[in-house]
Amino acid sequence: MKMSRKKHRICIVEGDGIGPEVIGAGLRLLVSLPLSFDFSQARAGYRCYEETGASLPPETVEACRQADAVLFGAVTTPPAIPNYHSPIVRLRKELDLYANVRPFFSLPLASSRQGIDFVIVRENTEDLYCGRERLIDGGAIAERLITRKASQRIVEFAFRLAERERRPSVTVVHKANILRLTDGLFLEEAAKVAVSYPEITMETALVDSCAMRLIQEPESFHVLVTTNMFGDILSDEAAALVGGLGVAASANLGLDRGLFEPVHGSAPDLAGKGQANPVASFFAIEMMLRWLGEEQTAVELHRAILSSLEEGYTTPDLGGKGGTAEVTDVVIRLMRGTSC
Repeated sequence: MKMSRKKHRICIVEGDGIGPEVIGAGLRLLVSLPLSFDFSQARAGYRCYEETGASLPPETVEACRQADAVLFGAVTTPPAIPNYHSPIVRLRKELDLYANVRPFFSLPLASSRQGIDFVIVRENTEDLYCGRERLIDGGAIAERLITRKASQRIVEFAFRLAERERRPSVTVVHKANILRLTDGLFLEEAAKVAVSYPEITMETALVDSCAMRLIQEPESFHVLVTTNMFGDILSDEAAALVGGLGVAASANLGLDRGLFEPVHGSAPDLAGKGQANPVASFFAIEMMLRWLGEEQTAVELHRAILSSLEEGYTTPDLGGKGGTAEVTDVVIRLMRGTSC
């Protein structure tokens, strides 16, 4: 690998539970690469809330704004805690990271279905996750916000991705037969965008039938684009097809900022045991490297991760006996081209 001369500013947010362990493994990997980084640290999550009274301090938002990219761990978001808000949801809004991108591809694992290669693109800033809830007599109301601007730009993002990666179709996932105004608007905007991409086939799918198709024929998908909550649920379902959340990563992208994260939770029961799977954080780093323009290193990292899995170096969640440090060591050695 050739040494890159550009120094990339990376903000590290470790979070809670196994977050510090998998991000720590990711940092070991990053510093082993022939690239130049300037790292900064910022805090977010439940432990941060307990110690400071804020799950996402203003200085963390500012540190993320100043960075070229953010590497984010896992955070605990407990229910029914007064004044506690999900830091990752709020950070996506603060930085206008409107596109959540989750690629799914077959892995050399017994738990991974073969023949899979698709991407779920999810609108990241509104829907029910806008947080507009209020109590009423006898219950509560949550408002679902779907705007034309957000719908247009996320569908445009999905079609551009399909064009760039030469994927032949985009599936627009909705529930417009029931949610006639909100998802009806989403479909209208999708149809307008599709006109500009005649070489890409647009199809539509109800979210419930799409969930079934993901199990029956995931090979038929290329790019899926949908609203925030539907995309959140479908993405976790899709992860089960390729080995589970321990190997699933996502990019949160805006016009000029990117945040990259493993999508698993904080798993406090695993914290401190040295068994957390770092592979999702490695795939998140691969996505981050592509975002930073380090395409060749990203390709080599992808190959190293696949080789480590193929040779059986896995953590207990994937049926192996390796620990976080051992799996990290193997990927680093493979990146350096040395024998395991």
